[in-house]
Amino acid sequence: MSASNKAAKNASKTAKAEKDGKSVASKIKIVAGPAIDIGISEADRAKIAAGLSHLLADTYTLYLKTHNFHWNVVGPMFNTLHLMFETQYNELALAVDLVAERIRALGYPAPGTFSEFAKLTAIPETKGVPRAEEMVALLVAGHETVARTARKFFPTVDAANDEPTADLLTQRMQEHEKTAWMLRSLLT
Repeated sequence: MSASNKAAKNASKTAKAEKDGKSVASKIKIVAGPAIDIGISEADRAKIAAGLSHLLADTYTLYLKTHNFHWNVVGPMFNTLHLMFETQYNELALAVDLVAERIRALGYPAPGTFSEFAKLTAIPETKGVPRAEEMVALLVAGHETVARTARKFFPTVDAANDEPTADLLTQRMQEHEKTAWMLRSLLT
């Protein structure tokens, strides 16, 4: 096949891909690795992976905050909070892996650096070492933020019939809402 015939054939494929709603950039991505055909369009997978990336950043930031508070809590409730925070950061560490692996299963790289997380998270960094009661309040706010992040892109997941991600989001919302309630109960 001549170079001009190859160019014409490639141009035809590109036009067809664009007609089908696929970008040239996504076509290049497919060429770089095996095609992914799991019944979710590439455009939907990209939107879902973007939402999961925000969820991952929020989860990791909350993990780090919880671990920090575990190390630095002091006061009359030290033992209770120290153990509670340990249980919570261990659960968050497992969650980080589940979210990152779902992003990978959708065919996208999972963010994994502090700079990426800082850009994606909605949870502010805590400066210094707050008092124990403030730690609890900050963790309530963090868990509520993660639940809102998950809920915000749930309609996209639902519309794409992405049941595995919907299941993951449901589990994450349930865990964060329950943890926020338990922490909030310490503040009354």
